[in-house]
Amino acid sequence: MSAGAPALRIGALSAGYGPLQVLDGIDLDVAAGERVGLLGLNGHGKSTLLRAVVGLVDWRRGQIEADGASIASVPTHRLARRGIVLIPQGDSLFPGLSVRDNLDAGAFAPASWRRRKERRDLVCTIFPHLGERMGQIVGTLSGGERRMCSIGRGLMADARIYLVDEPSLGLAPGLADSIVQTLCKLDLGGGALVLAEQNRALLDGRIDRIVRIHAGKVAGIEPGGIAVAEA
Repeated sequence: MSAGAPALRIGALSAGYGPLQVLDGIDLDVAAGERVGLLGLNGHGKSTLLRAVVGLVDWRRGQIEADGASIASVPTHRLARRGIVLIPQGDSLFPGLSVRDNLDAGAFAPASWRRRKERRDLVCTIFPHLGERMGQIVGTLSGGERRMCSIGRGLMADARIYLVDEPSLGLAPGLADSIVQTLCKLDLGGGALVLAEQNRALLDGRIDRIVRIHAGKVAGIEPGGIAVAEA
């Protein structure tokens, strides 16, 4: 770790799928302990940016650093072991397994696996409803419960950098608000949270900065309103 380095630094990042270029020269620094929201419409590059950080795109050019060290050539599974975790949109779960088994699947790094009960207890503190469903098969849960389980599985990794893609997608407004609020209250320590979202109202007052993404580029950066909300 380099002294004073951002938790995450993205420089001149371009990325895409096959012949399609989605991102075009993205520059973004995320400080240690910072919460950043990526705001934009579908199809403008928010998800691709998060996926590019962990190497889940067909191609990319530019620089990606975590704590001052380049991670551009580090395989995706090794990034997860180093605490850089993508929580994808939707419910990418194992429908035939229980809530407990799905959560434990997120604790695949040796350190997280040894502490999986402790991590499960933490997830249930964040999402108390999951604690009542530990033995239930995930395929029988409601949509909101599946989303909680999916996010909870990401939290099992005890990550340093959380990349969360559209956690409110498809949820009723009240539940979406609750889940985003919960994520924005995570204790990051010296880590960081980057949360992609379409609904600005879910971000205002809960994060440090809003980064607007349009047509694969940074279209603007503005305060997220935390200071105003806490005043």
